[in-house]
Amino acid sequence: MLAVKLFTGTTLEGRVIAPDEEIPETAVWIDLVSPVSPEDKMVERAVGAAVPTREEMQEIEPTSRLYVENGARYMTATLMCRSDSDSPTTTAVTFILAGHRLITVRYDEPKPFSLVANKLARQCPAAISGEIVLMELLDAIIDRSADILERIGTEVDGVSRTIFLPDRPGGERIRSQDILRSIGRTGDLTSKARECLVSIGRLVLYLANEADGLRWAKEQRATLKGMQRDVQSLSDHATYLANKITFLLDAMVGVVTIEQNNIIKIFSVVAVVLMPPTLIASIYGMNFRHMPELEFAFGYPLALVLMVVAAVVPYVFFKLKKWL
Repeated sequence: MLAVKLFTGTTLEGRVIAPDEEIPETAVWIDLVSPVSPEDKMVERAVGAAVPTREEMQEIEPTSRLYVENGARYMTATLMCRSDSDSPTTTAVTFILAGHRLITVRYDEPKPFSLVANKLARQCPAAISGEIVLMELLDAIIDRSADILERIGTEVDGVSRTIFLPDRPGGERIRSQDILRSIGRTGDLTSKARECLVSIGRLVLYLANEADGLRWAKEQRATLKGMQRDVQSLSDHATYLANKITFLLDAMVGVVTIEQNNIIKIFSVVAVVLMPPTLIASIYGMNFRHMPELEFAFGYPLALVLMVVAAVVPYVFFKLKKWL
């Protein structure tokens, strides 16, 4: 899909470009979402800058992600998608600054894009340009990363309380498998957030170094420096969360090991307690002349029932103790 944002005086109005249309000259922001070849060529004719392919966007070398070509500056970053769901992912997004226009190329729906589009659709600066839209997007991405880390921190605190304060109201206890899954989920989300922050940090540093060539105002340069500080602090916080998640994982494994050792100890004690009766029964067996049960008509069915009861009772007891 090829969408453009047109300046209408006080807002940026979104519009989808049909295959038989031309991109308006007043377009400030050109947004390519899962573009096809004709849409790429249309943008290339309009702005005079090549649109990278999906394979080129996924390369991780800095020289392949941050470069200048034909006067246009190409910046590719890794952003988080669907962080609120059970299957968060990351996607590569390319930002192209060409002649005060911003071209974005993406194959997913990072939430900051819709937030910025809605914000600028309500109100935007009179001197809007591609550079300002880019700054708005970067600010929204950093804010979104901070929100994700805050949510991760809350989940990690909850997991910590569950591990170290296992007694819950009503005697309810959470299964070890659920805790391990929660730790794995938060660890995966944290690693994706760190990857996103590292990528954004490189992009912001690149922009700060290119600010002189772009002739940006002092206010924009100061904003970039503030973004660099924010990204660094968020990266440090993500590292702290990753270390805490690793600690919780080690603690949970230790708790599971202790519980298993306690269960094995109980089984060992029961085996030792039953060993003397078993020894006596193995020596004497049923070798007695006078046994009342031999003349009992229901002795055999009663023995079968006792066998079943002897097998079911330990199983029910172990289930109640949550040993199985």
